[in-house]
Amino acid sequence: MLDAATRDRILADIIGTYRTRRALPPLTKTYPGIEMDDAYAIQAAFTQARVAQGHRVRGYKVGLTSKVMQESMGSPEPDFSAMTDDLFLPEDTPIDCARFFRPLIEIEIAFVMKSPLKGPGILPVDVLRATDFVLPAIEIVDFRVGPGPGMTVVDTVADLAACGAAVLGANPVRLEDIDIRTVTGQMIINGEIAHEGMACAVLGNPVTAVAWLANKLGAFGITFEPGQTILTGSFVRAMPVKAGDAVIARFDSGLGDVRAAFA
Repeated sequence: MLDAATRDRILADIIGTYRTRRALPPLTKTYPGIEMDDAYAIQAAFTQARVAQGHRVRGYKVGLTSKVMQESMGSPEPDFSAMTDDLFLPEDTPIDCARFFRPLIEIEIAFVMKSPLKGPGILPVDVLRATDFVLPAIEIVDFRVGPGPGMTVVDTVADLAACGAAVLGANPVRLEDIDIRTVTGQMIINGEIAHEGMACAVLGNPVTAVAWLANKLGAFGITFEPGQTILTGSFVRAMPVKAGDAVIARFDSGLGDVRAAFA
């Protein structure tokens, strides 16, 4: 474990990247003693700093939802981060690539909550009852820390679980109207299909991802509140984007398209 002063210094350095526009080297290289508890403490302090500036927590993201990704990052489980309102971008406005460091895109399904949900003991059936509807989503992955050789999940957790922003679609679908496990999605970049996959790649069922996160956050006394949005993790490989790229996440089962244009 790191001492409080060292964690504060790391937090200041991460916040400082927005001014310098230079990502930090992996924290696990600079601070070999850093542990997962340190990483989540730094992440929470970053979120608290954003709230102190007038932002609000609008939702959460789950990452590393496949065994392959967990093994590649040396993690036994998914990771997560809170998301403040400034990380949700409108679909109809070009996105300035300069706001990111090394952006990648993922496609996933977002859950919008209807009623409070708090662990422990949350089961998938509780998620079904508490969800208002689901939406198609594009997550923009970004790195204020790294990436680099030897980078681990500790680095990404401290860095908001590598979350840069998200774009939500505007076509809500009720869970009772679909079998969410069989939803198929395509990542289309500049008119070409880059990847496609099925939602069951997310822990077998995106509903399971929401239940996992509710239980994980319940240990910290955190409740999913009505209206908050939960990003459940990508079921295709992340792909880099650059200025001039046009991205479509296209889903079946009535979810439709969500678009992002990078300027």
